[in-house]
Amino acid sequence: MSEQPPHTPRHAMDDEPAEERSTRSSDAASSDHTERRAGAQAAGRKKRGKLRTLLYILLAMLLVVVLAVGGFLLYLKYILDKDISREDLLPSSTVKRDDAAGDSQNILLLGSDSRDTNLRDGSRSDVIQLVHISNDRKKVEVVHFPRDMYVDIPGHGKNKINAAYAYGGPTLLVQTIEKATNVRIDHVAQIGFSGFEKLTDHMGGVDMYVQQPVDLGKDGKWEQGKNHFTGLQARRYVQERKQLAQGDIDRGKNQQAWIFAIFQKAKSRGVLSNPMTITNITKDISNNLAVDKDFTTNYMTSLAYSLRGLKQDNITFYTAPITGFGNEPGAGSVDYVDEPALKKLSDGLRKDDMTGVPNGRKGG
Repeated sequence: MSEQPPHTPRHAMDDEPAEERSTRSSDAASSDHTERRAGAQAAGRKKRGKLRTLLYILLAMLLVVVLAVGGFLLYLKYILDKDISREDLLPSSTVKRDDAAGDSQNILLLGSDSRDTNLRDGSRSDVIQLVHISNDRKKVEVVHFPRDMYVDIPGHGKNKINAAYAYGGPTLLVQTIEKATNVRIDHVAQIGFSGFEKLTDHMGGVDMYVQQPVDLGKDGKWEQGKNHFTGLQARRYVQERKQLAQGDIDRGKNQQAWIFAIFQKAKSRGVLSNPMTITNITKDISNNLAVDKDFTTNYMTSLAYSLRGLKQDNITFYTAPITGFGNEPGAGSVDYVDEPALKKLSDGLRKDDMTGVPNGRKGG
């Protein structure tokens, strides 16, 4: 298909003979159009070349970022898989999940009372905290079970709740808590204080509000109010109970304050954006952590990701309720359970609805 020559203004051809004007006009138009088309094509090729180069650069940068992040996450999972100890910590349960609970999760967090680094060289558990994660992943409740709570231990009669750990380890402790609360435990995580200590240091320490003054001599002295803690100081502080008005009950609150302080620090700007910090924290936890065999690395990381939007105002702390203190043969000093109050707390956990459950505390 032939191309039509571009329009030429009439005044440019008025002095020429018609025949010459026709020939000249045709030749000039053809040449001019060819030059213009060649120039346009060259410019187009140059522009497309620049655009294509830019796209290639952007694509390459994107691939580098994706591969770097993906590889880093795979590396972190490798650390978790390599270092975490997976054991038979979770017994088969006879407790039926309430339909209203959906996919809410109850994770029993345990800590050894040993001052050593070995997770399992202490005969009793110094930390018994039940972490409830709501079905919508927007709320977390943490319940401290005082170690002297006087409860029924399956196969052993009534005794302190942490005696269950001495009799049968984490599995019997899980059965004991499930019997006392009728709440199904989904997973168990047992962590040594050494892990929390190193984690605290790699975060640059934490700030906690001290409710009651504590003087541990060379290990530290803290007055009422906000104090900064290194890892070792925090560890010694949350292990102390003799100087506290309500002993282990107040110690449990201090442990919860430490958990909250760690969460706050992790959410602060710059802490989790540093790959080295994330790597060190992952190693701190995994080297000092034992979990049940069903608590896989993939599930742990997906659960953590699902909580990425959790706000500190949606973390609530409780203490399993008691009516008072006393002494029992074979058990010594004990805390007597407030059965009606415990039932109300347990119903809230079981149904994933803590509305109306009293005595919740914000901020640890």
